Amino acid sequence: MDESASERRVIHIGLPELSEEQLIEVGEIAQETIIKHVFDVLNRSDVKDIEVTMRINRDETLDLEVEVYLEVPVFVKVDVESLIDEAVEEAYAAVERKLREIADEGKNKA
Repeated sequence: MDESASERRVIHIGLPELSEEQLIEVGEIAQETIIKHVFDVLNRSDVKDIEVTMRINRDETLDLEVEVYLEVPVFVKVDVESLIDEAVEEAYAAVERKLREIADEGKNKA
């Protein structure tokens, strides 16, 4: 029996004026950060399956929905849910840094 966990989180961006390119870049940063964190902790051979899915929802606010699925063999001693939580927290911080950069660029242009 393998251990797997899936988690869905929503990152509230709250900047509806992002361009399509900026939205894609923010999503890629989140995805890359999550995958990097998982493989900083686990060897590639310890991961049976990993999926990181991003969805952007435009309502009153702009939300980035992050879904992470991670499956490891049962002999790999790791708390999968905690690992996903840590990876998503790092992604959230990376997205916030990028959004501040974008906001600063906008101020400098104005």
